[in-house]
Amino acid sequence: MERTGPLFMGGVPELLVLRLLAQQQMYGYELVKNIRLVTGEAISLGEGVVYPLLHGLERSGALRAKRRAHNGRTRVYYSLTAKGKKRLARLESEWARVSSGVQAALGDIAHG
Repeated sequence: MERTGPLFMGGVPELLVLRLLAQQQMYGYELVKNIRLVTGEAISLGEGVVYPLLHGLERSGALRAKRRAHNGRTRVYYSLTAKGKKRLARLESEWARVSSGVQAALGDIAHG
């Protein structure tokens, strides 16, 4: 069974990216590595998921991108805008609602 199939992952990549960027600005591959790290390897998103998400969030005004030189390379660092912070708050609230509902259902199944 896939750990990160499309039905299971709906909205999770965006939530994780915004949450990490709320803590500090990062570049794309740094986000890929940190998602794996903060989820204890439970979720691994490839660059093919993260970069299109970053570009879409930037187009929507939720992120700001800034090119910076780092060790002789140019990287694009992303940070949250006010719109991105509002989006994150909505997603966190929705995630809390959904996960609490799933936990309740799982508890009912385990005790029923």
